[in-house]
Amino acid sequence: MNDALPATPAGSASQSAIVPDSQHRGLIARLPQMPRDLAQLARFDRPIGWWLLFWPCAWGVWLTGAGAQLVLLGWLLLGSIAMRGAGCVYNDIVDAGLDRKVARTAVRPVASGRISKRLAWAWLIALCLIGLVVQMQLRLPAQVVALASLALVAAYPFMKRITWWPQAWLGLVFTWGLLVGWVQLRSDHWDVLALFYAGAMAWVIGYDTIYALQDREDDALVGIRSSALRLGGKVKLGVGFFYAAAVALWALAIWLLRGDGIALLALGPAAAHLGWQVVTLDPADPDNPLARFRANRFTGLLVAAACFVVGNS
Repeated sequence: MNDALPATPAGSASQSAIVPDSQHRGLIARLPQMPRDLAQLARFDRPIGWWLLFWPCAWGVWLTGAGAQLVLLGWLLLGSIAMRGAGCVYNDIVDAGLDRKVARTAVRPVASGRISKRLAWAWLIALCLIGLVVQMQLRLPAQVVALASLALVAAYPFMKRITWWPQAWLGLVFTWGLLVGWVQLRSDHWDVLALFYAGAMAWVIGYDTIYALQDREDDALVGIRSSALRLGGKVKLGVGFFYAAAVALWALAIWLLRGDGIALLALGPAAAHLGWQVVTLDPADPDNPLARFRANRFTGLLVAAACFVVGNS
């Protein structure tokens, strides 16, 4: 493989090469070239990312026992879409050089040259302003918690260069909404919150290890580190371990909150779904890991349902 791939001419990349996990058809496909590139830069064509960012927000809200809180969840969903987009733009600005060397990421708008870094920075600021509007809807303690996540987000793109476990750092980032949702409505039971957050981190490590299976060969060639490479032939065992840890930590958190064994049954569907992912995961099948990764939107929904039942029954 060449050390660097040539920039793709503007107007042709989105037609000639679409990354496998892009859901580019529909509204985004009908946009003119530049708006389409900006939408793809923020991963609007891949809604799985903001679902995975949003569901922990819902967990934190519903586990508090404060009811449905639909207006708050609406704001948090908007914030998840905007800030996931901002994080992707920032990641692509930082990683443009590496992205050019990996087949799946070489067609990204910044890496391919279709979007300049100056325009990408402007788009990043615009998305952050939407996030700021959402933040202003929160109580001050929750605003402070939300703001604290920016340091973690800023450091994330560099983790793949210095550790074999960048997925652990992503776990810190992608589950931060759990803390925001809880602190918005409660200021007690920090032990419950800490355990549920730790479980959420283990869940992210598991599903992002599955996602990283797509890039193992390219990552090894260009020196990008990942848990999928570190686990080698024991990926299924590793993912199973992290998923089991997630369920165990969530169960312990629910026990401390309710002290009711029956309440633990609410986790059953989510646990079964995670077990299905592990049993059916096939690292050798090019399409299988992406499908199992995407299935985690339903895991998030099932855990959210469990949190609502536990917190509000």
